[in-house]
Amino acid sequence: MKILMLTPYLPYPLLSGGQIRTYNLLKQLSEKHQVTLFSLIKDNEETKYIPELLKYCADVRVFRRSKTPFTIRNIAKTAISSYPFLVIRNYVSEVTTAIEQELQRTKFDLLHAETFYMMPHLPKTKTPTILVEQTIEYLGYESYAKQATPLIRPLLNLDIKKIKRWESYYWNQADQLIVMSEQDKEFIEQTTKRRSAQNDIAVVANGVDSQWFSEKPKVSHKDPTVLFVGTFKWLPNREAVRYLVNNIWPQILEQLPKAKLHIVGNAPTKEIHNFENDHPSIVVKGRVEDIRDAFAVADVLVAPVFSGKGTRYKVLEAMASGTPLVATPTAVEGLHITENTHALIGKTSGELAEQTIRLLKSKELRQKLSQASKEFVQKKYDWQSISSQLDIIYRRIGAKNETK
Repeated sequence: MKILMLTPYLPYPLLSGGQIRTYNLLKQLSEKHQVTLFSLIKDNEETKYIPELLKYCADVRVFRRSKTPFTIRNIAKTAISSYPFLVIRNYVSEVTTAIEQELQRTKFDLLHAETFYMMPHLPKTKTPTILVEQTIEYLGYESYAKQATPLIRPLLNLDIKKIKRWESYYWNQADQLIVMSEQDKEFIEQTTKRRSAQNDIAVVANGVDSQWFSEKPKVSHKDPTVLFVGTFKWLPNREAVRYLVNNIWPQILEQLPKAKLHIVGNAPTKEIHNFENDHPSIVVKGRVEDIRDAFAVADVLVAPVFSGKGTRYKVLEAMASGTPLVATPTAVEGLHITENTHALIGKTSGELAEQTIRLLKSKELRQKLSQASKEFVQKKYDWQSISSQLDIIYRRIGAKNETK
């Protein structure tokens, strides 16, 4: 099948959950389908990554959006538009023209849009459209607005209403909607007119390259080591690491004063960098070239996530690497893990600290969780299995189109 895929980012290098997902799906689907990729970029420097993607795509075209989101132009356009800021900052008119020209040249079986805010680029067409929602955007922004100052909170709430309106609109416009979990599916069914009786909401979870993670074994180290991993452009990750440092970490140090905390992830803020300056036991590594190196020296991954419906990559990667996991229910939502078998769960700072200390003190418990979680992700969340689910949807939607 011939597929035209639209993404708000270039799916390489692998710095965010969205990039990891798209890259791995392209890698798997290239064996069965011919994919043309249209992606937004912030800087021309990103074009150096196109050759990597051409290994799996028939063609790759990129389109410049503003390098920084909060430009005067973007803010002004949002003020007079019915679209939210999220759409305005990711809208490039040249994309629509390019899609129209591409549709005239090539008979595509499907249009695949990653995120609802790529949907405004689509021209009117009879080609079936699949929309993949990696997260429910307006819920994440609601969490951000609650923390905003009273002065700007009304403006944020107005923009969130716009996000909610257009996100729901495009859920209903797509021929097929794909979400990351059963919980997301149920939420959308409850908040829109869309129902899954016609199979128009499908769950295609995120995955992990189990074999790749198993290639790098654990490294012997002296001090008990806790790991936090997250892309810090995503607000729930900033909230989570702040909660870990301020509320959980002091309790762990009381019991294990020699423990170390490694904070890893793309784009750490000034506040996150300062954690290292303020706490001798904390190391802020930021972006690492090979995430396996971070897991290799970690005894436990702690994921104290309380908001947002993210990609869950840090959880899946920890399990694939054999790193025992301590998490909130939100952090593992939709993964169908078994508590005390695949992970230890805590709802408060005290519970999360207690579970982490249990693991750090018990090599036997760490080994038990490590083995069970590795087997679990190999069976349920390997990219080959996940891509097969998407392949089935592609073929079903494509077959419907042929019968019209």
